[in-house]
Amino acid sequence: MRIRDIYEIAVRKGIAADPRGEKGVKRELSKREKEYADLKESEKKDFDQETLRNPYGDTRVLYGDPDQDVDGVLAGIDIEVGEVLLADRLREKGKRIDLIISHHPEGKALAALYEVMHIQEDELHMLGVPINVAEGLMAKRIAEVERRFMPINHNRAVDAATLLGIPMMCVHTPADNLVQDYLTRYFGKNDPETVGDIVKLLKEIPEYRESMKRNAGPKIVVGSDKRRAGKIFVDMTGGTSGARESYEKLAVAGVGTIVGMHMGEDHRKEAEKHHINVVIAGHMASDSLGLNLFLDELEQRGVEIIPCSGLLRVSRVQKW
Repeated sequence: MRIRDIYEIAVRKGIAADPRGEKGVKRELSKREKEYADLKESEKKDFDQETLRNPYGDTRVLYGDPDQDVDGVLAGIDIEVGEVLLADRLREKGKRIDLIISHHPEGKALAALYEVMHIQEDELHMLGVPINVAEGLMAKRIAEVERRFMPINHNRAVDAATLLGIPMMCVHTPADNLVQDYLTRYFGKNDPETVGDIVKLLKEIPEYRESMKRNAGPKIVVGSDKRRAGKIFVDMTGGTSGARESYEKLAVAGVGTIVGMHMGEDHRKEAEKHHINVVIAGHMASDSLGLNLFLDELEQRGVEIIPCSGLLRVSRVQKW
């Protein structure tokens, strides 16, 4: 496989699992094409044309020749300078590492994280919140996240990979889409009655079962195991946490339980205020599940996966 092939698989799988559906993604890409066409020639040189093909600004090849062959990858949830040095050290010891894959974005992909948060507007709308209200709720939060990342030294790990000559990419929202789609289908099939049933079902998934051994397994942070779950919203994509004010609207729309990777205390209190149960499935376990569903595609094509940095590697590739 080439780096280009791996990148294209990530984008393709992300679109296939996108909560907006293929039609919604195409609408977004068409809007960007129009925006690009309307720019002055002097403005087009600063436009990231990759956004015309890839709807996820937080997923990019950060360094390396896209046509380079890949037989082995070092994959982790967070790839920072330490993990880049680890890759170099492993190569010295004879490990075949042609590419580093980070889940969480780095470099220009981290700077563009806020762009994928618009997915949350469509998610809120699909759950029953009017689209004008959803867009209004998210506008302030998206701007806040954009400003928060502006002063960050976001290219450190990419600079280290460049100096050491190790190709690097990140796969964020596509993997998050995969875990969200997987769990939404999983709960839809098993139809948990109570919040406790949700936790039991999560613990049957290998990544969450392994996270229990690390004291980072699923927990109920609002509600109790005996409360009825009601409508379940799996909230695991869209860049980062959304607007706190959305919980009131979700309660009105009939959401009974949110299953998320993580949740800040202010957000948790808002959910509690509006009587929405919250199950925190676990950050590393959830990210691992999403990334694993992507990495399996590479393993099927003969690429060796070396996990690091919090990745709980579980292969679902059938071995004969």
